[in-house]
Amino acid sequence: MNIVQTFYDNMAESYDKLFLDWNAESRGQALILDRLFSKNGFDKKKEILDCACGIGTQSIGLAALGYQVTASDISEKELAEAKKRSLENNVDIRFECADFCALEDVFSEEFDIVICMDNALPHMLTHEALASAAKSIAKRVKKGGIFVASIRDYDALLMEKPPYSPPYIHKTEKGKRVSFQTWTWEDDIYYLTQYIIDDEEKLQVSKFDCAYRATKREELTGLLYQSGFSEVSWQFPEETGFYQPVVMAKK
Repeated sequence: MNIVQTFYDNMAESYDKLFLDWNAESRGQALILDRLFSKNGFDKKKEILDCACGIGTQSIGLAALGYQVTASDISEKELAEAKKRSLENNVDIRFECADFCALEDVFSEEFDIVICMDNALPHMLTHEALASAAKSIAKRVKKGGIFVASIRDYDALLMEKPPYSPPYIHKTEKGKRVSFQTWTWEDDIYYLTQYIIDDEEKLQVSKFDCAYRATKREELTGLLYQSGFSEVSWQFPEETGFYQPVVMAKK
């Protein structure tokens, strides 16, 4: 099991604590994606593959809007959490365990839309690994379809290489919850520790370790073109309302 699988397996039951209200976040992100899809000519009859679904944050919201959604992830425990949440939200989603660097091992079909949100692609710690992911994803996108992903603004972050992320502080019915990350940099790779502090009826502190590679937009854009996409564009939070920059590649 690699560091990414371990990170998300360990985070599975705590991931929703990164949000004040996970269900509201799922609905809100789905509406943002729905607007983006609609703007580019895709209606709710289109088939979606969420190839890094985690606990279902985007998949469940999109399915609730009426999209036909297939969802995959490398973490079995996050998939189990996503399945549970899909039942709680009364949506029908096909779930599969799959590495987005080798989607052809699980999926033979192509999809109108493939998404990979929440900074999943920068888990690829080398240029070659990122190229493998881009090629694998491109093969699952229909001709005329789109790929949509979000990543941190590493073009800006690499200029300063901050040692931590700003904390999120959520007031809850029983107290407060604080989450933040510390970052240790080695060139363009940083080792992350995610802290979640529950200060409610009793104090609880959880920590989870992982690694990312700060992927610049130019690199990812080039790899998407090399993988067979004909048009690649970027949009920023002030344009979309999404909390990270979003890349869209048309095939």
